[in-house]
Amino acid sequence: MTGNRPAPGPDIHMSLQPQPTAEAALSRLAVQARRDLEALGHPSSAWVRPVADALGRQVYDVVIVGAGQAGLIVGLALKREGIRNVLLLDRNPAGYEGPWDTFARMEVLRTPKTLVGAELGIPSLSVRSWFEARYGAEAWQQISWIPRRDWMDYLRWYRAIANLAIRNEVEVVGIAPLGKVLAIQTNTASGGAAVLARRIVIATGHDGGGVWAVPDMISDALPPHAYTHSNVPLDLAGLSGRRIGILGHGGSAFDAGLAALQAGAVSVDLCFRRARLPVVNPHHWLEWSAFLAHYRELDDRTRWNVGRHFDLEDQPPPRHTFDRASAEPRLRIHGHSAWREVAWNGAEIEVKTDYERFAFDFVICATGMHYGLERRPELTGVADKIALWADRFTPPPDEAHAELSKLPYLGRHFEFLEKHPGTAPWLPHIYAFNFSGFVSMGPVATSITGHRYGVPRLVRGITSSLFLEQADAVLPSLHAFAEPEINPDAATMYSPAAPDIAAK
Repeated sequence: MTGNRPAPGPDIHMSLQPQPTAEAALSRLAVQARRDLEALGHPSSAWVRPVADALGRQVYDVVIVGAGQAGLIVGLALKREGIRNVLLLDRNPAGYEGPWDTFARMEVLRTPKTLVGAELGIPSLSVRSWFEARYGAEAWQQISWIPRRDWMDYLRWYRAIANLAIRNEVEVVGIAPLGKVLAIQTNTASGGAAVLARRIVIATGHDGGGVWAVPDMISDALPPHAYTHSNVPLDLAGLSGRRIGILGHGGSAFDAGLAALQAGAVSVDLCFRRARLPVVNPHHWLEWSAFLAHYRELDDRTRWNVGRHFDLEDQPPPRHTFDRASAEPRLRIHGHSAWREVAWNGAEIEVKTDYERFAFDFVICATGMHYGLERRPELTGVADKIALWADRFTPPPDEAHAELSKLPYLGRHFEFLEKHPGTAPWLPHIYAFNFSGFVSMGPVATSITGHRYGVPRLVRGITSSLFLEQADAVLPSLHAFAEPEINPDAATMYSPAAPDIAAK
């Protein structure tokens, strides 16, 4: 069930050079991808009945909050199903959506190149086709993982092919019902405004369930300029010549350490409380089709304990990342080194563990996140109405997990459900296609390969909901349909003449 994992290979991605004909090849591929989308577009007619706003404002059929990889794929999938009145909102500048060119620091993706899902079954839209057009087929055969910046460049190309309506540098700060639609409150550099929608997809990636957390013992002890979290943008140039302390052992901890050294840091000490690094990555077990496709049909206790297992059994850093770190003498790894005391003496950071003392100039916390929908600005106005796992499932005492209980208990198609039935009937019109749904839905909203299974489920839920909402028009529309297949005059040519009754 786990499939074959790529063996460590040479980092040839470090020396990849586009082919001299790359620009022309990518242009031809774009033409082919658009042609394939058109060829596979039947039935192509838009079918959603428009909804009017009393003030004449536009009402979108679907607004997607987030224009990163998930938002783009969902937007294109909706478009292919005849839902065209779709708008994507993203807080980042155009071309910098998601983590890939903002705070992600890995050299290559953590998933092997063979994983698919973004292309929606169209080979010309795949990252493989894009990569081979840019670097050549031989280069694709030689890599095991897709370079991070190439993945972002692919998404920029994908965005152009998808041709979706996207507004960048727009932050969503709240949602409220407004008659038969939902009002999305937004902030931009020029002020706030409301965007109206019938359905909303929250495609906010790993941020969707809470906020990245810096331990209180660090934030309480240090001035803001002396620490950060690994999953936010960081001025790497400012780390040159400095001693860096990192708390955490996952991929983002190692990526941050390697990036700091590349930027000129003097040293990196990476500390974690475990006695040793985990060596088994349980996430590789997930990569089998039945699990990804049908996870939602499992009973509550099984889903709860799958989520609990993956929270308790941490994954190690990716193999290629760990190998690079092990070969770097300036990066020292310290197991069994929980930070017991953290202090700022006015010039440097003092850290004490059970066995050692450290002096740092800057601290990076790779310490995960604190869950809680009330922490999400886009859910202001609705968070307290959403059913959580704590509201729907009580595990045995030995299976309790306080953090997982804060995650939303989602319906079959990623929709939010009411905490108290009947109090917010519009709530299932909002869909959580992000990491907050991993206990309810499995890892299909934020993983590349998971999109192959998660996107169709989400889209089917939205199309079904909108279709049933206009079910009253089905029979009248059918009865009113009068588009002739052949010329009406020609049809009368084959009717017998009526008898001349008067003559008889």
